[in-house]
Amino acid sequence: MRILLQTTIPSTPDDWSIERFSMLHGVLASDGHEVTSRNKEERLGAIDRSPFDQIWLFAVDDGSGIDEDECAALTRFRRSGRGLLATRDHQDLGSSICNIGGVGAAHHFHSRNPDPDPSRHVRDDRQATTIDWPNYHTGQNGQYQRIHTPAETHRLLQRRDGSSIEWFPAHPHEGSVGVPHGERDAQVIATGSSVITGHELNLIVAFDGDATNGRGIAESSFHHLADYNWDTRAGAPSFVTDPPSDDVVCDPDRLEDIRTYVRNAALWLSAR
Repeated sequence: MRILLQTTIPSTPDDWSIERFSMLHGVLASDGHEVTSRNKEERLGAIDRSPFDQIWLFAVDDGSGIDEDECAALTRFRRSGRGLLATRDHQDLGSSICNIGGVGAAHHFHSRNPDPDPSRHVRDDRQATTIDWPNYHTGQNGQYQRIHTPAETHRLLQRRDGSSIEWFPAHPHEGSVGVPHGERDAQVIATGSSVITGHELNLIVAFDGDATNGRGIAESSFHHLADYNWDTRAGAPSFVTDPPSDDVVCDPDRLEDIRTYVRNAALWLSAR
């Protein structure tokens, strides 16, 4: 598979640039995929005419990362039968992706496309006082969170022995995703819970694809896939002030679950 890992910001060393997703790149490349990792140094208005089989889009911008024409090109990319994963983080971080057909509409932000349930328009994380909802606290960076799957586990979340993946990297302020209104091929396949309030949150929405669209994945936080959350010794931008945990460093074996998910996603996104 020809896989593009793409951020929505230009190269910025002290930010969540693509260099901070190098471990993800390594897992995909080790399976023989042709992986390109890049920041947004040029517009994505013609991305649907690119040779890539799938795009993993990391929306790490302040809300102005990609414009409507670029969202339309990404929509056309998926309509051509190819796969798209789009992930973001808390509040309005990455909210420029809202207008991507289907996968973008699955993302709920503070100022754009808010969660249709008004009871969720409240802060969950109390640690970062400058971050507003959605900001679900599933644990510190460097910790694991236990994920929950439906009775019939989706193929994306199955280990090789058929058992269900249980562990994802945690993050103190994850975003919000849900099945867009009218989407018949989408379903929530994994949920988590806040360690602060106990509230449940959706972690992954999967779009199975149809005769019109390729497959898609919407994730509540790019921190599930960031180097820092796989190994806090990799470091984070200077604006990250949340105290990290050494849970993953001391018990790295459970990271195999997120690696399994990554490998599953690469194969599943390009299947028709």
